[in-house]
Amino acid sequence: MTGGPEPWEPGSGPAAADKRHAPATERNRDAILAVLREELPASGLVLEVASGSGEHAVHFAAALPALDWQPSDPDPAALASIEAWRVEARCSNLRPPIRLDAAADWPIRQADAILCINMAHISPWEATVGLMRGAGRLLPLSGLLYLYGPFLRQDVETAPSNLAFDASLKSRNPQWGLRRMEDVVAAAAVEGLVFQKLVEMPANNLSLLFRKRLS
Repeated sequence: MTGGPEPWEPGSGPAAADKRHAPATERNRDAILAVLREELPASGLVLEVASGSGEHAVHFAAALPALDWQPSDPDPAALASIEAWRVEARCSNLRPPIRLDAAADWPIRQADAILCINMAHISPWEATVGLMRGAGRLLPLSGLLYLYGPFLRQDVETAPSNLAFDASLKSRNPQWGLRRMEDVVAAAAVEGLVFQKLVEMPANNLSLLFRKRLS
């Protein structure tokens, strides 16, 4: 994810020059982790697409040591931040980050689960389509694709704060903006990913869970 709706804050401690800090991470990471504990496999490789600062990857890897974590991002500055957080955390199950653009070819051929947090609304729609295409190719049967962020829903009133956020995003980049959940579900279905369930999250966010269709 290149750029973002909020400025990054500088990190602290070792490698502070490279480390980014995303304040939202501290507010949402435990709520996300609670969902992941129920849904992720007991072991295997988890690919995080658009890892941003790298703070989520560090937090989840430390909390779920039986899983291997592969962070990724297309932005070189984000990759430097992820690596700085990874080196500091010293989690043996957290791999070095890889450069991955969701809308392009992926430099990885297998994952047991895929996470994507706060990317869909801060990237062109093609990135979400690419995410679904990559997940459909990489995931095993019944493998999990987990999305988190604010979404619009048909017949559900959108919170005023999310409407304001959507307008702010579009003013920054016309290709950004909150996505309709129904459009995301339809894009997933094209790639053999079945919408499993929705989990309401704090601050008007949603967790969307998909599974690779059983043949």
